[in-house]
Amino acid sequence: MTDADRTRAETEADAPVEAERSLAPLMGATYVVAGIAHFLIPERFAEAVPPSFPRPVGLVYLSGVAEILLGIGVAIPRTRRVSAWGIVALLVAVFPANVHLARSETLNDLVPEPLVAPARLAALVRLPFQGVLIGWALRYARADEAESTAAAA
Repeated sequence: MTDADRTRAETEADAPVEAERSLAPLMGATYVVAGIAHFLIPERFAEAVPPSFPRPVGLVYLSGVAEILLGIGVAIPRTRRVSAWGIVALLVAVFPANVHLARSETLNDLVPEPLVAPARLAALVRLPFQGVLIGWALRYARADEAESTAAAA
């Protein structure tokens, strides 16, 4: 057995361990739960939709369906890559709602008076955190690309 064969065998042996450590199922569950919440309290989510967007409740339901489907998809290895790219697109699409929520007086109506300041802080922190969520999704979107490139070589 050559050194190259040993290295390849070691890499293949480590692949299942790496797959077992994947946080993609956690990511998927997070999006499924968030998507379900869109159907439980759609009016609350609709408050975050900027007023210039049409049919806020319809957009809430649409984003809820997207979160559920993409969450399921990212948890499944076969559909992970395309679902991760979908999550990136979804996060970019909902960013205006996050900005609107952070900047508007909407929070005053959504939470009790003593919680308005912490809720506003959370809404502001969420804006850069959206980048972290996008990075997490890109990890899975690009990981499959790297594996495909390595397999072809």
